[in-house]
Parts: sequence; structure tokens; C-alpha cells
Amino acid sequence: MLSATSSSTYFTSPIIFASAIALRTVLLFYGLFQDAYSPVKYTDIDYFVFTDAARYVSLGLSPYQRETYRYTPLLAWLLLPTTWPGPVWFSFGKVLFALADILAGYLIVRLLQSGPGGGMTPERALRFAAIWLLNPMVATISTRGSSEGLLCTMVVALLWAVIHRRIKLAGVLLGLAVHFKIYPFIYGASIIWYLDDSWASKKPASEMRSRQEPSSTIRKMSHFMNPSRLTLIISSLATFTALNLLMYILYSGPFLTHTFVHHLTRIDHRHNFSPYNILLYQSSSSPSTGRFPFESLAFGPQLALSAFFIPICLSKKDLPGAMLAQTFAFVTFNKVCTSQYFLWYLILLPFYLPYSSFLSSPTLGLKAAALWIFSQTLWLYQGYLLEFHGLSTFIPGLLLSSFFFFSVNVWVLGIIIADIKFRR
Repeated sequence: MLSATSSSTYFTSPIIFASAIALRTVLLFYGLFQDAYSPVKYTDIDYFVFTDAARYVSLGLSPYQRETYRYTPLLAWLLLPTTWPGPVWFSFGKVLFALADILAGYLIVRLLQSGPGGGMTPERALRFAAIWLLNPMVATISTRGSSEGLLCTMVVALLWAVIHRRIKLAGVLLGLAVHFKIYPFIYGASIIWYLDDSWASKKPASEMRSRQEPSSTIRKMSHFMNPSRLTLIISSLATFTALNLLMYILYSGPFLTHTFVHHLTRIDHRHNFSPYNILLYQSSSSPSTGRFPFESLAFGPQLALSAFFIPICLSKKDLPGAMLAQTFAFVTFNKVCTSQYFLWYLILLPFYLPYSSFLSSPTLGLKAAALWIFSQTLWLYQGYLLEFHGLSTFIPGLLLSSFFFFSVNVWVLGIIIADIKFRR
């Protein structure tokens, strides 16, 4: 058992960040070995999609020449070095994504140490940041070639900007993040609700409410749209519009179709933990001809929770916690749920855990972690039998394991919401 002194010595910036870099370096080299000698490749299939799109861009063509490229052209532009001669450059994107992980961890530490972000000591901040920096799932996903680390860095930077009252910067980051991947738009609702007059004046909300409220509807709307909220809305919309307009000028219709419209009717069923998995599988073989296909209607409960109820109920209690609850709800109720999406809420976990029931009650925390891992493992086993042994495990195997995993996540989400709602 480590002594308090030795444990304290380990949780220093040089050691934590050196360990995080070493972990990703080892995984990068291990990935090269597995790709070369194993029939099961380490590199994510999406990374080949990214690099193929970058190759088309390097030839002066559209990245959407590459089938299944469903991302902003910015990503293909960032990965142009992967098209340079030599095998080393092919791994440039993986290194970039791993470095984004490290930068995100650094921002977590800075935010936790700051007064508005929690005012933690450096050692305590590093302990919670290590949940991200030393997490093998996070390191594996980025070194396999998933770009989620870039987006997570934008999200933490957005949170930092809001907490430190850099509203114009926050708007730019929000617009960039939504352009990069659609889902961060849900944070706009929480941030707007958070930026009320009590925030702007640094006075308690109860004191602000004691003032005379505007009587007419127009005055109430005018009162709601304070300078901070207007600044955020204008700067985020300007950034989002400018980026989309530029990409549309360069790549026209395919940009809109593949980057945005595709996600409304996507029916991906492979590696999908969602309870919609079986229905998506059936739709992929016989696409819906109805006026309102269920793959579009699935957004209803997801957006009601993540973009409306949670922001209104939680954002003024704790903005980072509300963003975590939003993201957890968005991923849990999404019609497509893959391992990469777990990073979307893992990046926000260090801001919630310090006051969570999962830490104040270790038994509950261990139970939740065990159930989350066990339910995911059950699904992965069914997927393994399907993909590697050719066994039809859709019903009841995948169906039941998907609902079990979904139920565990809903239970965890309920605890998160209750913690934030009744936080003192």
C-alpha cells in the first residue's frame, strides 16, 4: 500500500504528463506491431477514411470522393501530412490526436485549479485529471486514429472560456465545435441559461430575482437577452455560418449532405450499443418508405433531455455538471452509440466526480463501474460471436444486452442528475 507521501509525490505535473505521453507512445508503437503481424488490425477503420480523404484533398479533389467520409473538410485538411512520402507520416494523425488528449488534460488541470473552476490544489486537480490523462480507453481510442480527442479539447476550452468570462472566445469555440461535429450544439442551451444577470453581475440569483420583474412579454424577452447571451449567440452563429459557407463554396452539396444531412437518417448498426441497434439493422436491409422514418424520430427523447430539460434544471446549479449530464443523456439515447462516443462525457467527468455520490459512497461507485463494464462486456461478447464466428446473435443476444447496457446508463444518468440538482 502506497504511503501518503509516495502517493503525493506521484501526483505532480511532470510525472502525470510524462506517464500520459509514455502510455500513448507505447500504444502507438504497439499499434504498428499489431497492424504488421496480426490479422486483427489496431488502426481504426475510420482512420483510413480520414487519410484517404486527405489524399483526395492533396490531389485537389473533394474529400467526399472517399465513400463514408462524413466529417468536415477541416479534418482532412489537418491530416494532409499523412499524404507525404514515407511510412512515418501515415501516423501523423494518430500523434496529433494523442497530443490533443494531452492538451485536453492540461486544460482540465488549469480549470480545476482556477477559482471559478473549483480552486483545487495542484495535487488534487491532477488526481482528477488523471481520470482522462491515464485512462487506457482514452489513450487507445486516440492512438487507434479516432479524432474525438480534438473535439474533447474544444469542449474543455469552451468550458474554460465560459467560466473565465471570455464570452466572445466561447462563442467562437462553440461555433467551431458544432461545425466539427454536430452534438456540441446542446451545450449552447446550458451556457445561454447559465449566463443570466446574476452571472454577469456576480450577485446571487435570489438577489437578482428580488428586483422588479419586467411586466410585458417583450420586456421579458429583452431582459432575457442580456449582453453576454447576445455576444455568445452572435459569435457562435457567425463562426458556424462562416465555416459552413466556406466549405459550401469549396465543396457545394456533398458537404451539406455528408456532414449534416446524413446524420438525420443514418442507420449504422455495426458496433452499436444502442437499443435501436436491431431496428437499424432491419432498416439497413429494407429502408423505411414512411413519411417519418423511426431513425429520425429517435431524436425526440434524446434532444428533449439533452437540449431542453437538463439545461433548464441543472445549468445554473453547476455548468460543468450540466454539460456532463447533457452529454451522457445524448450518448445514452442516441440511435448510434459506439465506444468513441464515451469520450464525449469522460472528458467532463473530472469536474463532476469531486462532489459525486460515486466518490462519497465508494460502494455505489464500484457497483456502477462494475455494472457499466459488465453490461458492455456482455454486448461485446455477442458482437464477437456475430462478427468472428458468424453466429446470428441479434435476437435475443444483442437485443437483450443492448437494453441491459441502456438500463445501466439510464440508472447512472439518474444519479448524476440528482447529484447536480441537490448539490449544496
